[in-house]
Amino acid sequence: MKNFTFYSPTYFVFGKDTENQAGEYVKRFGGTKVLIHYGGGSVIRSGLLDRVKASLDQEGIAYVLLGGVQPNPRSGLVYQGIDLCRAEGVDFILAVGGGSTIDSAKAIAAGVLYDGDFWDFYSGTPIEKALPVATILTISAAGSEGSADSVITKEEGMFKRGTGAEALRPKFSILNPALTQTLPAYQTACGITDIMAHLYERYLTNTKDVEVTDRLLEALLLTMVHEGPKAVADPDNYEARANIMWAGMIAHNNACGVGRSQDWNSHNIEHELSALYDCAHGAGLAVTMPAVFTYVMNHDVMRFAQVATRVWGCQMDFAHPEETAKAGIEALRNFLVSIGMPKNFAELGAREEDIDKLVEVLCYGDGRPGTIRGFVTLNADDCRKIYQLMV
Repeated sequence: MKNFTFYSPTYFVFGKDTENQAGEYVKRFGGTKVLIHYGGGSVIRSGLLDRVKASLDQEGIAYVLLGGVQPNPRSGLVYQGIDLCRAEGVDFILAVGGGSTIDSAKAIAAGVLYDGDFWDFYSGTPIEKALPVATILTISAAGSEGSADSVITKEEGMFKRGTGAEALRPKFSILNPALTQTLPAYQTACGITDIMAHLYERYLTNTKDVEVTDRLLEALLLTMVHEGPKAVADPDNYEARANIMWAGMIAHNNACGVGRSQDWNSHNIEHELSALYDCAHGAGLAVTMPAVFTYVMNHDVMRFAQVATRVWGCQMDFAHPEETAKAGIEALRNFLVSIGMPKNFAELGAREEDIDKLVEVLCYGDGRPGTIRGFVTLNADDCRKIYQLMV
C-alpha cells in the first residue's frame, strides 16, 4: 500500500424530507447569498425547487437562480454562472440535481474567485480556492456529492475534461433516496453503471497488497449487483435506492481508492463518446468498460480473475486463469445488458466511421501528448482497437 493523505470533510444529511433542512445547513456553513443551480424541469415539476427556496426563505437567506444544466454539462453555462455570481455578490452555491449540476456548480465556484479562464483548471492549472458548494442529490451516479472532482465539456472543440481539488468538496450534501424514485428505469441503470465504473477504475491497480480497499470495492460492487435490479424493476423501492445512493457516494469520495494506483482509462475513452454523441455517461461506460477490460486483461490476468470469482461467482480455473478473467468480464457485460444498458456502438448511437475522430480528440485534443495513462498506458493505436471492440 502506498503512502496517502485522505480528507473528506463533507457533512452528509441522509434520509426522507431532508431537503427541507437546506436553509439551516447553508446558514451553518456561512452562506448569506446563494446561487441555486439546477437542471431542467424535473426539480420544478416535483416541487423540490420550491421546497428548497422555502427553506432558504425561512432562514432569511437571499438567493438567485440559474437553471439549464444539461447532461454532460457545458462550459457556456459555467461562464454565465460565474458572471451572475460576481454581479449578485453570491457567496455560496447550492447544486440541486445530479452529477452534471454538481460538476457545473463546482466549476462556477472555482471560476468566480479566479482572474483567468476557468477552463485553465480543466487543462492542468491547480485550483487553490473556490466558493463553498453544497448539494441536494437527485440521481445516484456520479458521486460528485462527496468527491473533489468535476467534469465539464468545452463547447469550442467539444473537449470533455475533468479536474479535482479539495476546495471543490461539498460543504454538505443532502441525500434523500426518495428524490430518485421518479427517475426512469434507464436513468437509474445509467447511474448504477457509473457507480460500478468508479469502483472498477479503482480496482484496476498496479499496487500490490491492497486487500482492505480491494474488499471494500468488492462489497460495493456486490451491493450494486444485488440492489440495482431491484431499483430498476421497482422505482418505489426506497431501501434499494437508499443502498445505491450511499454506495454511489462511497464509490467516488476516494475512501476506496487511497494507497493504490488507479485506472480511469475507461472514463477517458467514454468521455469522447458522450462529448460527440451526447449520450448518457453511464450508457457509454456500459459499452466502453467490457472493451477496455478485454483489451488490457493480459496486463494482470489474476486481478481480473480475482474480481470474477469474488464478485461474479465465477469458478476459478487455476490452469487457465485467463478463462476466469474473460468470464468475469462477460458477467459484467451481461449484468449491464440485463438492467437495460447498451452493449455496442449501434445500440449507443455511435458510428464506426467516427473512430478516427474519437481517437484524435482523446489522444491529442486540447494539448494531450498522444497517450492516456492508467492501469495500462494506451497510445492512439491501442485506443483505436478498443473503440473497434465496441462496434
